[in-house]
Amino acid sequence: MDVTLHLAQDPEADELLGRSPLAALVGMLLDQQVPMEWAFKGPRTIADRLGLDDLDAHEIAAQDPDAFATLLSDKPAVHRYPGSMAKRIQQLCQYLVEHYDGNAELVWKGVDDGGELLRRLEDLPGFGKQKAQIFLALLGKQLGVQPKGWREAAGAYGEARSFRSVADITGPDSLVKVRAHKQEMKAAAKAAKAAGK
Repeated sequence: MDVTLHLAQDPEADELLGRSPLAALVGMLLDQQVPMEWAFKGPRTIADRLGLDDLDAHEIAAQDPDAFATLLSDKPAVHRYPGSMAKRIQQLCQYLVEHYDGNAELVWKGVDDGGELLRRLEDLPGFGKQKAQIFLALLGKQLGVQPKGWREAAGAYGEARSFRSVADITGPDSLVKVRAHKQEMKAAAKAAKAAGK
């Protein structure tokens, strides 16, 4: 993995995301209830605070939980909910150590079926179906991981030339389009709720 991503809109953070499978997974895990750029800048911030050039699943899994929560809480905090996210990141890393010898790339490397890859992603702590589908779409659209049936497994997020999620962000223009789509979806959901549906 060595591509240029534009998810954090920060060159150093995006460089790490593009070369580190674990950083990409952690960024995806953090991508909830905060702006996308904040979430995807998190892996770089964590690596810097640990004094590392990359994230290491073994090291994070072995961290004292309170100390790791403090590391994420220091200003500026890595997430709006740094304590709960510290716990989730450690759970993810512990799972990767237990099932993939700490190598996040093994979650998808050599997998030749999109449905199987989706299942593997859904098995990761903190990854529900939607998050797994978005990450699968990111793998397929930007990271060259395209097992048979990956677009179908990613659902609407796998559609070509769509602007639904982080999988579709390749620069400032696509970021604006994805934000517009998300606003439309929120407005539609709000209208449906108001209508009693």
